[in-house]
Amino acid sequence: MTDNAQATAVPGWVLKFMDAIDTLEFSEGFAPLTEDTDMFFGTAHIHGVEAIKEFFVKIDAPLNITHEVLEFWTAGDGVRLLRGEATMARKSEPDKAVRAPFMHIFYLDQEEPVRIRTLRITAGPLQTDAVM
Repeated sequence: MTDNAQATAVPGWVLKFMDAIDTLEFSEGFAPLTEDTDMFFGTAHIHGVEAIKEFFVKIDAPLNITHEVLEFWTAGDGVRLLRGEATMARKSEPDKAVRAPFMHIFYLDQEEPVRIRTLRITAGPLQTDAVM
């Protein structure tokens, strides 16, 4: 295969997306998502920007959480790969934080402005009893 992924600087839209997930303030950070965006998070399949927002509120609202991007790669055909770590703790027990690795694979419909066709997220392993 001649089209390999290349490490690159993390684009601003990715940092805004991560911040939107951490703060649950979705305005500019979720601008790349559309009503046609599909997100797969583990076994969950969520369709459309509003449903994706609701999903993140459901899983992240009970937590203090921060996502750190460790690596970012670009590949052909609009594929973008992100590796990071999330630090999270229940709001009721902020001193019991755990870290979990995660991967995001973005499939872009267009690059300017960025529009995400599909997002695939894997997270963990995680000490789920520490935060759930």
